[in-house]
Amino acid sequence: MTHRSITCHFDDHLQVVQTLFQQANAIESTGLVLVEALQRGGKILLCGNGGSAADAQHIAAEMVGRFNHRRPGLPALALTTDTSVLTSVANDFGYEHVFSRQVEALGREGDVLVGLSTSGNSRNVLAAMHRAREMGLLTVALLGGDGGALKAVAGHALVVPSNATPIIQECHIMLGHILCGMVDEAFRDDVSR
Repeated sequence: MTHRSITCHFDDHLQVVQTLFQQANAIESTGLVLVEALQRGGKILLCGNGGSAADAQHIAAEMVGRFNHRRPGLPALALTTDTSVLTSVANDFGYEHVFSRQVEALGREGDVLVGLSTSGNSRNVLAAMHRAREMGLLTVALLGGDGGALKAVAGHALVVPSNATPIIQECHIMLGHILCGMVDEAFRDDVSR
């Protein structure tokens, strides 16, 4: 990577991040969905493919472990981590159902499903969103591009307006950290760190 391409990547990233300021209200309302669900005793389920699977796991780890402040561990689960479940469901029902089957088994009304998709069109995430809505779960999506099919299905959609997958993923983890920060503040102990 040349100096020029490095500079271009930073410039592209900064331009996209600037556009996310316009979604500040949507980001805040999405964070409140997570906070209120957890306050009511619900849990957060997360799913995505590839880098989005890693981001789902990262966000779940911040909830269960900690983000910035001391607080109780919070119930969050990445649906991307159990290889026996993933492979058996893919084998028996098809890869499109690897997340929806887990939502069916683990989700309860009032929980939140967070789906991550850089295209907004991941079929298995879309199937999970449909199943979650049928079951009364709240739905959140972190998307890219124009939001794809998931934008219309998710109750709360945050769309990174870029077609560059790396930049979308960089922004998804930033958005995930903002949401984790809101949760942290709501549940923090009196003594921080």
